[in-house]
Amino acid sequence: MSLCTLWSSLASSRTLELKGTGGGSGKVERLNRATFTFTVSMRDRSQNRKQLQRGRSLSIEAIQAVQSLKRAKRDEASLERVFESKVRRLLKLDMMAVLQQLLYQNECLLALKVFEDVRKEYWHKPKVSLYAEMIRVFGSNMLFEQVQLLLCYLKKEPALEVETEGFNALFGTLISFDMTGSAMECFHLMKTSGCEPNKSSFRILIKGLESKGELDLSATVKLDAKKYFGESMEFLEEEEEDLTVGYKYK
Repeated sequence: MSLCTLWSSLASSRTLELKGTGGGSGKVERLNRATFTFTVSMRDRSQNRKQLQRGRSLSIEAIQAVQSLKRAKRDEASLERVFESKVRRLLKLDMMAVLQQLLYQNECLLALKVFEDVRKEYWHKPKVSLYAEMIRVFGSNMLFEQVQLLLCYLKKEPALEVETEGFNALFGTLISFDMTGSAMECFHLMKTSGCEPNKSSFRILIKGLESKGELDLSATVKLDAKKYFGESMEFLEEEEEDLTVGYKYK
């Protein structure tokens, strides 16, 4: 509610002298004009508003879709109506922004349902970096059954984009969740999909596997590393940068 304070003051007085037709002085009127000044103090409502998202601004349609999904998530019939009326009508950027927002708010099951719709769209181009981001968020929320489902989707994707950094982020995420077997399966997927591992790929896998006590798996990866970089393994001593690769929702 706005708070208003009113001050009034006599700003000026003006005397008008009206002359008659006979040249004599006519009636003299003094007019007082009051000037009013309003000072308005308004509460900043943005201080009470929860931040909606990181990155690109959400469209009105995307915001409404996120809000409607969260309201309907406990009722399957209502949720399906929201998908039909709001989510499936969104443009590509808006649908991906909704997915990003749900991940940001840890609404993992809603995000998974949106992602399953995304995979059906004609414009969908599977990216490892998106899978890595979703697996990171799902694993952080202890949803490992859904993580396994995402890995199944990933393995079935017909044409993955070549994303070495995306695979590297995925390796680090899986190892951090003690999913060393899945990390090795994804390493195999990387090579069969035509994506060349780099020094970071081998460093993340070798050091990560060794930290989990998986010495046999680590030795296997080292043999592969020698095929790419020769006998020297000095690159293992280099410091690894942050493994998190944020997916660009576009």
